[in-house]
Amino acid sequence: MTEAESKWNEKLKKFFKDYYWNEILQLANEYPDQRSLTVDFTDIEKFDRELSKEFLERPGELIEAAEAALKEIDLPVEKEFEQAHVRIIKIPNRIPIRELRSKHLSRFVAIEGMIRKATEVRPRITKAAFQCLRCGHLTLVEQNSFKFEEPFAGCENETCGKKGPFKVSIEDSSFVDAQKLQIQESPENLKGGSQPQSLEVDSEDDLTGNVTPGDRVIINGVLKSRQRALKDGKSTFYDLVLEANSIEHLDQDFDELEITPEDEEKILELSRDPAIYDKIIGSIAPSIYGYEDIKEALALQLFSGVVKNLPDGSRIRGDIHMMLVGDPGIAKSQLLRYVVKLSPRGVFASGRSASASGLTAAAVKDDLNDGRWTIEGGALVMADMGVAAVDEMDKMKTEDKSALHEAMEQQTISIAKAGIIATLKSRCALLGAANPKYGRFDRYEGLAEQISMPPALLSRFDLIFVLLDTPNHALDSRIANHILQSHYAGELHEQREKLPGSLITEEFVEAELEVIEPVIEADIMRKYVAYARKNVYPVMEDNARSHLINFYTDLRKSGEGKNTPVPVTARQLEALVRLSEASARVRLSNIATLEDAKRTIRIVMNCLKNVGVDPETGALDADIIASGTSMSQRNKIKILKDVIKKVCERHPGSKAPLEEVYAEAEKEYGIDRIHAEEYIKKMRQRGDLVAPDQIHIRLVN
Repeated sequence: MTEAESKWNEKLKKFFKDYYWNEILQLANEYPDQRSLTVDFTDIEKFDRELSKEFLERPGELIEAAEAALKEIDLPVEKEFEQAHVRIIKIPNRIPIRELRSKHLSRFVAIEGMIRKATEVRPRITKAAFQCLRCGHLTLVEQNSFKFEEPFAGCENETCGKKGPFKVSIEDSSFVDAQKLQIQESPENLKGGSQPQSLEVDSEDDLTGNVTPGDRVIINGVLKSRQRALKDGKSTFYDLVLEANSIEHLDQDFDELEITPEDEEKILELSRDPAIYDKIIGSIAPSIYGYEDIKEALALQLFSGVVKNLPDGSRIRGDIHMMLVGDPGIAKSQLLRYVVKLSPRGVFASGRSASASGLTAAAVKDDLNDGRWTIEGGALVMADMGVAAVDEMDKMKTEDKSALHEAMEQQTISIAKAGIIATLKSRCALLGAANPKYGRFDRYEGLAEQISMPPALLSRFDLIFVLLDTPNHALDSRIANHILQSHYAGELHEQREKLPGSLITEEFVEAELEVIEPVIEADIMRKYVAYARKNVYPVMEDNARSHLINFYTDLRKSGEGKNTPVPVTARQLEALVRLSEASARVRLSNIATLEDAKRTIRIVMNCLKNVGVDPETGALDADIIASGTSMSQRNKIKILKDVIKKVCERHPGSKAPLEEVYAEAEKEYGIDRIHAEEYIKKMRQRGDLVAPDQIHIRLVN
């Protein structure tokens, strides 16, 4: 041991005894199951400023010295810390991945981000014991983490000295658990949709197996470099690798948003404003005119209901899923992008370019240099505890849509591929947008027929809004004024910025921009949402609860008759509860009142009137969303089946002529030809009918 090392050794022993004696005794009790002593860097700074500086400058030597000092401490119990580690947390030297440079090499750094990939934990050989097959002597060779070293000098037995052959004796070799990770910048910290950068991490021993893709962490470690290998030799470029010393799990909530005391004061002041709902509605996509009810629902989605973890281990989601269906050119995508911008953790994906594995999770052949299988989290895992917006949901492939079922209701993503069975968390609210099949929405048709989405998936959405583009002179002129005002304000702003000799004053631009300015700035709005979700947990008042129960039971009562449809299901009741909690959170109130219940009933009824009404009878029918077929349609399909049966009996070979079926259905039961054709098409799709030729049909028994 050199003089400098012995100086550090004595200092470190004194530090451990002064600051961490109790922790060392606890470690001695639990060793070897527990092998790490966690040291707070601020304690090292308090103890000796010079020592803390050395830790940052020369971490490799000092961590080794600290572990050596820990082994030498006299313990009151008969134990030796042979493989004990010193894990240092709360390193002040926090550097974003994209700002890592060559000057940081061999320094102690803290990297914050999200785990993108994690390989399985496997043993790595640290000391290989080679047995000489001629004389049986064991030769030990230290292994570095990159390339397997063999005993080039030959057998160490003086009487033998031969260059082999050798075989590795596994029993006499030393192994350590190893895992490779990839950490990536968190999506919420990215500026302007830039490509997130990632860094490879090596973790060993008791650090392995503690993280899964999607976890937000700070990894403290020593930044090392590794030379790239080319086909014809070595490259002059080096790759960065972080040798992990400790991993700190960030609280899964919204800690990334720094809320200062001034911000908190502003937030509390806003919450006391009686017009807070109008202000928040005015702050969501102000450049889009109207849609107050949709913006109100989007605001509630941002604030979300309360997650309930019940004593029996089950979990009820608090996130509100929303779907916007409507004609082209009515700013659906704009609304989606704006909500992602306001959400403390938002991810945007488009249906055509998103696959099932891109949304949920993928098992990929790993490029972390040894080709193992790893799990890679997709968009819904990235948006954990935030909002995932998926545009063009109708353009997704059918198998990709089916991946969303579990993610929406259970809020987990189970993956069983390539020998990996894992469950990832996706506790996010889904905001979807879809266009009707034939371009425009037909209000006289059911919803399920117009969107190519499975009814089971549609029923999982708490709110489905239909946006119609209907000409209305007074409204159109207001929208036109608003759009042109937005463009005009934008033109003025750009001209003032880009033309040096422009005569437009800043005051003039600000006055014109006022129309499209959000009432609450986007930055404060994000903090407001994060603050509410983190600190407010509303409980429903008795009168609010009974109001919701009465509303639900009254609606259900209308479906008690034999030929009346079921108007709403328990899923809509759960949606009402979640929305009421979100409504209380908007006011930062821990009590959900009757007013909140009334507000949510108004929003839900707006949705049901557009989506859950049977276009033929005008009655509310939950089956339209749940199964894609309304009760009146089912009844008519039943009648048509009877008609086809009758006609088949009259003809030899049990084939019914189509024309005769249409004529009888119209004459006997008043089902016109257009509807009859549609129902027969539906029955053929479901396999209830077959058509032996162009003009005949037959029932399948």
